[in-house]
Amino acid sequence: MVMCSHPQPSAAEELEQFLLRRVGLSLNALQLGLRQAELEQAPLPIVLWSFGLLNLEQLQTVLDWQDAQS
Repeated sequence: MVMCSHPQPSAAEELEQFLLRRVGLSLNALQLGLRQAELEQAPLPIVLWSFGLLNLEQLQTVLDWQDAQS
């Protein structure tokens, strides 16, 4: 379980679409990750990785995409 000491913002719609379309995450996996990220107050990509729903390469792709968005 991943626990953060401060509340995390909800995942942006753009991130969800990126995970579904570019990374190829299933809708069920995304929904599980969203619920767990909210429960744990943890970043969605980290939760998905910790559950084995993203491998390290996919996680890095997501993190690179997030950096490019800011």
